[in-house]
Amino acid sequence: MQQKVPRWVVASSTAAIGALIAVAVFSGAATGTTDRLALDIALAVAACALVPVTIHRPLPGGLALSALAALSPVVTPAATFAALNTARQRPLRQALIVGTAGVAGHAVLGWWRPNPGLSYRWWLLLTLLAYAALLGWGIWAQAREALYDSLRERAARAEAEQHRRVAEARLAERTRMAREMHDVLAHRLSLLAVYAGALEYRPDAPPAQLAQAAGVVRAGVHQALTELREVITVLREDPGDDPDRPGPGLDEVPRLVTEARDAGLAVGFDDRVGLPADVTAVTGRTAYRILQEALTNARKHAGGRPVHVVLAGSPGGTLTVDVTNPLPAADPRPAAGSLPGAGLGLLGLTERVTLAGGDLTHTADRGEFHLHAELPWRT
Repeated sequence: MQQKVPRWVVASSTAAIGALIAVAVFSGAATGTTDRLALDIALAVAACALVPVTIHRPLPGGLALSALAALSPVVTPAATFAALNTARQRPLRQALIVGTAGVAGHAVLGWWRPNPGLSYRWWLLLTLLAYAALLGWGIWAQAREALYDSLRERAARAEAEQHRRVAEARLAERTRMAREMHDVLAHRLSLLAVYAGALEYRPDAPPAQLAQAAGVVRAGVHQALTELREVITVLREDPGDDPDRPGPGLDEVPRLVTEARDAGLAVGFDDRVGLPADVTAVTGRTAYRILQEALTNARKHAGGRPVHVVLAGSPGGTLTVDVTNPLPAADPRPAAGSLPGAGLGLLGLTERVTLAGGDLTHTADRGEFHLHAELPWRT
């Protein structure tokens, strides 16, 4: 697509070429080398008028000036400018057409109005060399400008790509924060909600039981704050840090099961691995989060129903986590003390397992909810 040439460029170019043409006219008149002064003046005016046309439409303007160059030497500045301008703005084919026309016009001029101090052969040779230099200069300038445009476009694309990567990194970090906060706080706060519900619905309980429940709530809040500080510490780390950073692992699973049982959840735990197991920190932490999310969901949606947990696997193979619990009876009314759920825990858990190199499936069939995960024992 043709670029619009600023007016000041057209005006300055026309003025410069007009000055050169005027010098040629006055030089010829002063030295008496021309006997066709009227023709030269008329062609000089026509050449100056064609300069703006040549800038906007290089091919027709260049051909017109090449034709006028065959009639008078005063048109030479404009004709050579036309060749240079065409080489800078147009494809090589058009530049060669204008250059060839210019050489032909000056060949006619040298034959019709020969230079007294130069033979015709030298005239043709110098003309050919001059047009070759002008075309080469123009083509080089066009290639350099195209290179600069390409570099500017590449820099703009690189900047846009950098902005996109920053936005994606921020989104990934927010997702990571949401997942960590959910994994840690949802479990702990669900336990607190159970004990707080007991205090609310059993105000007539013996003082010793009320004190015990209040103590559990206090200890749970303290533990939640501790885990919250751990999560904030993890989130402040560089995402490119060692993925085997410290965190809860398989050695914390018995405590997790004990907490769930103390909260009134009937948990059957079948340890076929023999904890603690020699797995990577990523695998251990992921297995812990799977059980944490599964027990939290069971407490939310199937409170009072038994939950069966199986840990199995062997070194060199996979670590499997199976959690099964009966589905709650269909009832549109929420049970007293039931906990709300966003429905995003399993989505985040699936993403976590996938990032750890494992696979997670969950099904609800025949009145039971079954969650099954397979993780690499060693990565």
